[in-house]
Amino acid sequence: MPSTPLHELIPVLQVAIGPVILISGVGLLLLTMTNRYGRTIDRARHLVRELRECSEPDRQRLESQIDILYHRARLIRLSIFLAGLSVLLAALLIIALFLTALLKLEVGLLISLLFISCMVSLIGCLGAFIRDINLSLVALKLELGDWHKEDQPAA
Repeated sequence: MPSTPLHELIPVLQVAIGPVILISGVGLLLLTMTNRYGRTIDRARHLVRELRECSEPDRQRLESQIDILYHRARLIRLSIFLAGLSVLLAALLIIALFLTALLKLEVGLLISLLFISCMVSLIGCLGAFIRDINLSLVALKLELGDWHKEDQPAA
């Protein structure tokens, strides 16, 4: 295999910086999401224990909270999956960029598809994550019950 001169690799390194930064940023997002996922699972387990010991009037409120937490956990799991897929696609993009330079291939369509797929996956991840954030507010409102109505103007 003929060696590629350094002056030809430097532009490839410059182009590969973007996906590398993306991987770093998504890694931090993954850290946040896995923490939220763990807290959601722990909270659901705590509420299930409470549900086993509660009286009938509190049962429906706890069941509703558990349903929301289960839905949130599924959304966060989807977010984590899509973020991981985005990182995987970014890594494949970097490899494709280097192979293109080393082997002098013309695979612009492949590189474009990898980049677009990476971004679509990231958009899906963020969409599910935003939905989880909104659901967490619904769960808080349910947990607070009538107490949150203090913030509303008196009639």
